[in-house]
Amino acid sequence: MFRKRYHKQIPELNTTSTADISFMLLIFFLVTSSMDTEKGLLRQMPPPPLEHEQPMDIHKDMVMRIELDADNQLTLDGKTITLQQLTDEVRTMASINRTGHVVSIQADRATTYEAYFSMQNAVVSAYNSLRRQYAIQHYGKPYRFCSSDERAAINDYYPQRISEMPIAEEEGGRP
Repeated sequence: MFRKRYHKQIPELNTTSTADISFMLLIFFLVTSSMDTEKGLLRQMPPPPLEHEQPMDIHKDMVMRIELDADNQLTLDGKTITLQQLTDEVRTMASINRTGHVVSIQADRATTYEAYFSMQNAVVSAYNSLRRQYAIQHYGKPYRFCSSDERAAINDYYPQRISEMPIAEEEGGRP
């Protein structure tokens, strides 16, 4: 007597819930993970000049030349200074000639972000201290508690006049 041979079938794996589980895990990790926020500098670009408007001439004595070299060395008009000295110098220049001064910044490509942002913070803190002092004298409250109209008046009185100079290319251009 002959027996029938039965082919053993390998049972299939049920994978219908695998896609659902992986999708739920993906959603879970997206919801629970934190995203790093980018930090940057708050700058408002000046409006483009009108067609009939002539560029403003600035006396070279009213330009502060700040340079940050590849070794994170900070210089002001060729003299090495600290961040506190930079804040004091910008505050003095902005208080003497409120609307005619310009802070010209040039940084080397090899400068670290920390040094660059520290330098920017020193410059901005000079303007902030002048604005805070003006707000207390004229409005009787700190700058941060002033209304938007009061802040606009203070910003017009002490405008931030910062110019970023392009980085000089070495030997004919980028590598």
